[in-house]
Amino acid sequence: MLEKQVIERIINAALDSQADFAEVFVEEKKQAHIMMQSNTIEDVINQHKFGIGIRVAKGYHSVYGFTNSDQETDLLKLANDLAQSFAGDRIREMVVLGDIQKGNKHPIVLFPDTVDVQKKVALVKKANKAARAYSEEITQVSVSYMDYVQNVLIASSENVYVEDQRVRTRLGIASVASDGTSMQTGFNGPGSHMGFEFYDTFDVQEAAKEASRTAVTMLHADECPSGVMPVVIDNGFGGVIFHEACGHSLEATSVAKKASVFSDKKDEKIASTLVTAIDDGTIDNAWGSANYDDEGHLQQKRTLIKDGVLTSYMIDYLNSKRMNDAPTGSGRRESYRYAPTSRMSNTYIANGESTFEEIISDTKYGLYAKKMGGGSVNPSTGDFNFAVMEGYMIRDGKIAEPVKGATLIGTGKDALLKVDKVANNLLRAQGMCGSASGSIPTDVGQPTLRVSSMTVGGRKGAN
Repeated sequence: MLEKQVIERIINAALDSQADFAEVFVEEKKQAHIMMQSNTIEDVINQHKFGIGIRVAKGYHSVYGFTNSDQETDLLKLANDLAQSFAGDRIREMVVLGDIQKGNKHPIVLFPDTVDVQKKVALVKKANKAARAYSEEITQVSVSYMDYVQNVLIASSENVYVEDQRVRTRLGIASVASDGTSMQTGFNGPGSHMGFEFYDTFDVQEAAKEASRTAVTMLHADECPSGVMPVVIDNGFGGVIFHEACGHSLEATSVAKKASVFSDKKDEKIASTLVTAIDDGTIDNAWGSANYDDEGHLQQKRTLIKDGVLTSYMIDYLNSKRMNDAPTGSGRRESYRYAPTSRMSNTYIANGESTFEEIISDTKYGLYAKKMGGGSVNPSTGDFNFAVMEGYMIRDGKIAEPVKGATLIGTGKDALLKVDKVANNLLRAQGMCGSASGSIPTDVGQPTLRVSSMTVGGRKGAN
């Protein structure tokens, strides 16, 4: 992608100043996207992207620039321009890179950029047909397909010189059910760090029907009652609450600046003893996995909370200096256009000892949040407000009538402490996470769990 000697000259040009750190990030990406709406293929897009980002820092203060040029003169000029932010006599010795390291943990069988576009279109059409066939009440379906092959080279003045390849694909199905006066939506979006062989690992038609099932079920649901009650949050995408309300507050991006509710809480009890939370970027072929983070450090399995005690933050290289703590391989970015910062990868709550059936039967009255939707979070306080895409009331230890319009309101730190049941049915689901370094693929996950008391917003008075 770039010759070693060229990269060395770029890094040393950036360090011909008071700077103490320099990094080069090279990215080449082949990406495909197909969108089908109203029974029509509306977009078939293939893109080939290339760019180089250069970061220069002193302590934890940094500057960043990027270019689409691979010409050495242009790259040296960019490095010199960035170095002027730390003008002064050189303080680092000349950098000489070692042997390049290459990741090979996530094997790919069928690279998506070698698959004929008609096969991808046929996959989209199959999902669309299955979603529409579920019920006559399904009035709209949109199906999106994406894949990419991303090759990166990362080198820095901290003995980093690596290459990594990330291959990902995802299918998103959104269904709308309507009775002529009201509408409800359902969504399903399986994805993986795999090639086109991913679509042999599950039934695409069943995945599409699941989106429609949610929409139709909620179309006929009653309004959710409001009030404070126990809430059982199902596995899989239910983990989005932990991701948003707690996970972001454990990233060094906010922790290092004392802008997190969990700053300076390491080794303190912040959750129920039933809660162990993990961020693991090493899971084989998982949506948020990679061999290296976007600073060139090996990905890790990070235990964030162990039996309710905060044991680790997610820390990138520069914020490790601010925190006087070790980096955890958590530096991530969307592309060469972004400087990296601390981000999640595959974040989940670990299995407990209860069963799903035990949790439901032990709940006399409450809300069962089977599928979560979108929401909003204040990362400095952990205050959250999440929509429930598919919900049911629990009455006398049994799942009862479906309810719509439910929202879960609370704070991450309070919800963690009120977890009183954790099942043994861990499941992960896929999403895109947006933050300071762009939009990145992340898994969220958890077993079914119960929060003993939570504020539920709804349009119906409390029962």
